[in-house]
Amino acid sequence: MQITKTAVAGTLESSDVQIRIAPSTTMDIEINSSVAKQFGEDILNSVTAVLAQFEVSSAQIIIEDKGALDCVLRARLKAALLRATDEALAWEKIL
Repeated sequence: MQITKTAVAGTLESSDVQIRIAPSTTMDIEINSSVAKQFGEDILNSVTAVLAQFEVSSAQIIIEDKGALDCVLRARLKAALLRATDEALAWEKIL
């Protein structure tokens, strides 16, 4: 998937996550989390798994986590990725 435009998904409310995605020539992932010491590695693993699922090789991704569950993190990231591309949706990758 080619990231062609800037997109945002999520909020900065407690137990949620806001994900901002922008086009880039490299993969740049920035994680700002209130629970980074406990779950930072798990957050990164979830993000990289979704990026691999969507075959994203380059993007700037900024994650502002306020204690979101893993399912929320994955859903917000998928929403942001779909908003950031002009490609036709490959539903088999989303589900």
